[in-house]
Amino acid sequence: MAVQERLGGAEPAPWQPEPGRPLIAAGCFVAFARGEQGPGHAGDHAWCAAVLVDEHGRLRSGVVVPGLAGASYAPGMLARREGSMLLDALEALDGRPEVLLVDATGRDHPRRAGLALHLGAATDLPSVGVTHRPLVATGAEPVDPAVGATAPLFFDGEEVARWVRTRPGVKPLVAHAAWRTSVDVAVEVVLRTTGTARTPEPLRRARCLAREARSEGLDHPVEQTFV
Repeated sequence: MAVQERLGGAEPAPWQPEPGRPLIAAGCFVAFARGEQGPGHAGDHAWCAAVLVDEHGRLRSGVVVPGLAGASYAPGMLARREGSMLLDALEALDGRPEVLLVDATGRDHPRRAGLALHLGAATDLPSVGVTHRPLVATGAEPVDPAVGATAPLFFDGEEVARWVRTRPGVKPLVAHAAWRTSVDVAVEVVLRTTGTARTPEPLRRARCLAREARSEGLDHPVEQTFV
């Protein structure tokens, strides 16, 4: 908790995408062994994928690293369970992105330091969290069914995340401000990295890669370069 409080109270230099420049983004995802998902236990088996994707959705590189969970899950402590494994995958990735997308929260956290913020700080990358629902923040979903419709999510009177609709008429995702990113930037990154699917391409590609490795029972790191 002390680390979370320190990171949550930090004020790193803000980042935002350069106007007119294509965005190179990384995504990372953990696929746990079947039967070991959910709260789980320390030592649960997992496959952690990290990918590098350009703004047109093209996969530039990807890596999968088998790992073991550091702990069981406890609310607000996802970094203990997944953090080290995801960091191993990101450090093995060929190429450096401008921003990192994580299947986790950022400032929407009791101590303002969810896993997306942790990983951004650990990798020295601006980061954005993307989840299906908020953790502690509250706010109604947008009424507008159009792509790009948003609605704020607040925690203790501060906007820490935002609902954002990435497909017309489909349930919105939550874009989380995290390491060096504001809520506005989080929304921009999510929309710019989303293709025809509901999930941003870096996360979708990482999820597919991790699940494929799980299905194959991969027992060693594998790196792929596509361009």
